[in-house]
Amino acid sequence: MRELMAATGGEDVVYLGDSARVPYGTKSLDTVRRFALEDAAFLMQFEPKLLVVACNTASAAAIDVVRERIDVGVVDVIAPGSAAAVEAADGMIGVIATEATIASGAYQRAIDELAPGREVIAAACPLLVPIVEEGRDQDDPIVLHVLGDYLRHLQRARPGALILGCTHYPLLSGAIGKLMGPEVELISSARAAAMTVRDRLAETGLASTRADRGTLRCFTTDNAERFAKLAERFGGCRIDDVTFVGVDELEIPAETARQ
Repeated sequence: MRELMAATGGEDVVYLGDSARVPYGTKSLDTVRRFALEDAAFLMQFEPKLLVVACNTASAAAIDVVRERIDVGVVDVIAPGSAAAVEAADGMIGVIATEATIASGAYQRAIDELAPGREVIAAACPLLVPIVEEGRDQDDPIVLHVLGDYLRHLQRARPGALILGCTHYPLLSGAIGKLMGPEVELISSARAAAMTVRDRLAETGLASTRADRGTLRCFTTDNAERFAKLAERFGGCRIDDVTFVGVDELEIPAETARQ
């Protein structure tokens, strides 16, 4: 959301945080696909001109089926992040992401389509999401210990670029950068996706022309107060408009989900 609003300025944004059912990254791809379809169906009531699947795991598991069911353009985070990494560096590309994203092979396939034969080394980092949500500082010994363990193989491999393949990971970019070294380019899939949204809106003539900043309306499936605190940390600004929506309000018919 932070990268999107910085890139698009005057666009109004409706954001759904499925807090009650996260983390998606430790769930099966079938479960994540169902959740993603429910999330997308909820957001369509606001008649958006573009839908962003801002979760790497949901992008990996469900982007094709979401595009099939949704009547507006859909932007994921994996294709833009992969393109940014291929452009940023020659040679090997590293990827850190959730277990489900790594298991899907989505980044590996996307990079291979853009740069056939390019070596990709991937590492699942399941503890980073709860660490970030606990609000731990990047200099916290626990954070550094966990990162050191996850990144050990990547440190030896020395990729030219490292994709931060989860929305939470950029909040640890300082510590990740120190461990990987200045010669490794860190790629934010969020920033890359925001640039894709900006360009897509401009290309289709849908970009807002107003000079003032767009509005932000947030929905969460769990504690709205906690969501607001986390959103403020992630977004870098105060979040005043947060509405609770029950998970049962997101449910779509099982037959539809299986189609």
